Amino acid sequence: MANSYFQFKQFRVEQDKCAMKVCTDSCLFGAVVAVEGAESILDIGAGTGLLSLMVAQRSQASIDAVEINPEAQQQAKENFNISPWSDRLTLHAESLQEFAAHNQQTYDVILSNPPFFVSSLKSPDAAINAARHVEQVFFEEILHFTQKHLTKTGRLYLLLPPPEATLFQKLALKHGLYLAHTLEVYTKVDGKCIRHIQTYTFEAAPAIVENIAIREADGIAYNPGFVTLLKEYYLIF
Repeated sequence: MANSYFQFKQFRVEQDKCAMKVCTDSCLFGAVVAVEGAESILDIGAGTGLLSLMVAQRSQASIDAVEINPEAQQQAKENFNISPWSDRLTLHAESLQEFAAHNQQTYDVILSNPPFFVSSLKSPDAAINAARHVEQVFFEEILHFTQKHLTKTGRLYLLLPPPEATLFQKLALKHGLYLAHTLEVYTKVDGKCIRHIQTYTFEAAPAIVENIAIREADGIAYNPGFVTLLKEYYLIF
């Protein structure tokens, strides 16, 4: 049973109402997204609000967060309200399509840890399925929105498993978005690659590929690179 909350150094994430709890790869994602100098950020699929809170800690940006699930909407709103950055965090309780219909804002950074495992076996838990499984159309919606609302020098960040990351890259090209950087996330040194953190821009250039391990080869100690990224957030570092 996951804890009902996750305590970070500067904020707390209540998660009892959300199917998708705070997890290590999401925390790594939030720490990797470059937000220095960003004035406007959009979090697509906010969930508990974790990613919005993490980038709020490292920026002075105004942050919009879109969430369609009623339970997650309530959870994210509560977490935003108790955070030190409540004045810069705005929750939009609607779908991305609904938000796109009235949004006039452009964003320096758009980030999303979307429902994934398009081609993977589904969990028997209906709530987790709803959070994780998505048809290709949602990826298209993200790309369509980004094409219209990302600033010319802005960046789109995605956290996806390798198969879905490959699919997203192919779809992105149709929308004039190019993969600029991939950070391959491994469970441990010499372990399995479980996620790709992708960065997209409107500028076509050779993509850079790097990797990071969450833990050392023993599967217990955290890898130094992971510690460096998360030390601003995790109480244990």
